[in-house]
Amino acid sequence: MAIPDFQTLMLPVLKFVADKKQYVLKDVVESLAFQFNLTDEDRSELLPSGSAFTFNNRVAWAASYLKKALLISRPRRGCIEITDRGLTVLKTNPEYINMKFLEQFPEYLEFKNSTSSETNITTLSNISSEQKSTPEEMLASTAKDLDVALAYDLLEIIKSSSPSFFERLVVQLLLAMGYGGSRAEAGRAIGQSGDGGIDGIIDEDKLGLDSIYIQAKRWEGTVGRPEIQKFVGALQGNRAHKGVFITTSDFSKEAQEYVKNISNKVVLINGFILAKLMIENDVGVSTISIYKVKKIDSDYFVDE
Repeated sequence: MAIPDFQTLMLPVLKFVADKKQYVLKDVVESLAFQFNLTDEDRSELLPSGSAFTFNNRVAWAASYLKKALLISRPRRGCIEITDRGLTVLKTNPEYINMKFLEQFPEYLEFKNSTSSETNITTLSNISSEQKSTPEEMLASTAKDLDVALAYDLLEIIKSSSPSFFERLVVQLLLAMGYGGSRAEAGRAIGQSGDGGIDGIIDEDKLGLDSIYIQAKRWEGTVGRPEIQKFVGALQGNRAHKGVFITTSDFSKEAQEYVKNISNKVVLINGFILAKLMIENDVGVSTISIYKVKKIDSDYFVDE
């Protein structure tokens, strides 16, 4: 089944600790994963940021909001237990507990209103009862959406650039990714050989222990299998084992299947992947804002 959202998990978390015992959050996660019949694939799903497992993160957020309403407490680090208020709530047999439900408790309202007044905007504490994503997921998802939009904008600029600029861009990107001996050496490699389908050669590492053969083309149409076969033939003619084919367009399904069944290691980079790599390696882009998401440093309180 689909991973339940964090508001759906609030009531199950509260019910799990109904026996008044203290529970490590990890045990709560394991029990609820079994209760919701989550598969190993479900359990291994990561947040958009890749920083944590989605289900674990949602259970933690559910517990966090329950604590804001004083339905549970944290008697010691990493543990939770139900409060008298939490027991009272369970005795009413609620069908659900969500953000709207928690607004009946003054402590939760104080938390919500104080956060809003400090920022003077609609904040993460104002998530509606219909919201499925945790605040952390919302932030990561928004950042991901911005990167996708940026990638498409980058691709449009790249497509309108000159062939020589595109070659320099490829050099800068490969250097930023850790390939090539130096900028000068990489610059001489690209666009120099022109050897039967090969645009350039670059060292795989700074010691030059192996070489990667490159073809970089600003194409509009889909790159088909014949073009890739020509490139692979050029690799074999040079006794080369590794190649990268970069294009501003895309590759046909036949081309993608072909490279999976050959002895040479050939990586296909289409326009969108190229733009994403540029963003990841800060090539052609600059940072305008940084938002730090912080958590408790458990090591700091180790002696407490």
